[in-house]
Amino acid sequence: MKRFAPYLLILPGGLWLVIFLVVPMVFMASVSTQEGDVVNGFVQTFNFSVYGDALVQYQTQFLRSAGYGLVATVISIALAYPMAYWIAFKGGSRKSTYLLLVLLPFFVSFVLRTVSWKFLLADDGLLLTPLKSAGLVPDDFHVLQTTTAVIGGLVYNYLPFMILPIYVALERVDPRVVEAAQDLYAAKRAAFTKIVLPLSLPGVFAGVLMTFVPMTADYVNAGILGGPQNTMIGNIIQTKYLVNNDYPTAAALSFTLMAAMLIGIFAYAKALGTENVLEAAAR
Repeated sequence: MKRFAPYLLILPGGLWLVIFLVVPMVFMASVSTQEGDVVNGFVQTFNFSVYGDALVQYQTQFLRSAGYGLVATVISIALAYPMAYWIAFKGGSRKSTYLLLVLLPFFVSFVLRTVSWKFLLADDGLLLTPLKSAGLVPDDFHVLQTTTAVIGGLVYNYLPFMILPIYVALERVDPRVVEAAQDLYAAKRAAFTKIVLPLSLPGVFAGVLMTFVPMTADYVNAGILGGPQNTMIGNIIQTKYLVNNDYPTAAALSFTLMAAMLIGIFAYAKALGTENVLEAAAR
């Protein structure tokens, strides 16, 4: 019985993955190669050409989604790292309070938070109306339905997912190691770049995975804050599934997006050096 204990412990998680990940993926793969419509039904014809057709037809949305996700991820790192660093090393006894403030927006629905930005950034909203009245921005200046609005919404909604893993990594850095470096006459910048930054890379690695993937597949921010020129691949998949009832094309687009994400993640892990990151995390 003792020999089977590890397998029994992993059984609930394994069943969860099989039921809610593997089975839906197999079903979606089957749907992607079918032909037909919702009236007459779909028939399995192993029509793999739908993948090539979908990729060619929506390559612009694929590239745009990857670009938005990449820019938003870089901005998130630039904003999250100083915040996480300050909380970890300067937060003192109020760290829990600051972390609660970071998580506070999650007490409100994701969609409601995004819609609230639509009201704030509207041409006659709370932000632009006083600026236009004061002559600080032109009367025809607008933020909604622009790339800036979509990327800003992505950063706003996913920023906590970058802050938390970086904070956890920084929290594990032993302050005595930094003090030892300074005792050996290392400048603050050298102590940061040679000690703190390498030890915090596991947090950055996890934060990128937790933000870039959902940002690239997001459709809420582009749908609410963007315009037709900001359509992301998530919007196309949503329309194909829920409006056009074109399930094979939607499933093919979903699989293509997932494959692209996996390739990008593996390339990113290899470029960053996953073994080095894991070794740093284990210290």
